[in-house]
Amino acid sequence: MKSQEETLEEWCRSLLQAYELEDVQIDVNTILSLAGVAAHSVVRPAAPLTTFIAGFAAGLAAGSGQATNAAAMTAAMDRARTLAADYDAESARTPVE
Repeated sequence: MKSQEETLEEWCRSLLQAYELEDVQIDVNTILSLAGVAAHSVVRPAAPLTTFIAGFAAGLAAGSGQATNAAAMTAAMDRARTLAADYDAESARTPVE
């Protein structure tokens, strides 16, 4: 029986292959860590939303030539981690006057 880590690495490789991104390096643990920060700092459903948006932003930056794949991913994930860690749900619900 495969471990969760082995399964995630295999799944990651399968996704990358399906999208013809075999040369892209993905740090699964870093992504899961970002998801954990979002889930605990915002709300649980923020985890997949945060990782998707960070990945989308990284793809746009890399695709437009603003940064390498690695730099774009690092910057997008760092920004998302900071925003999630600093998120205050109560402040977000209070309208600004």
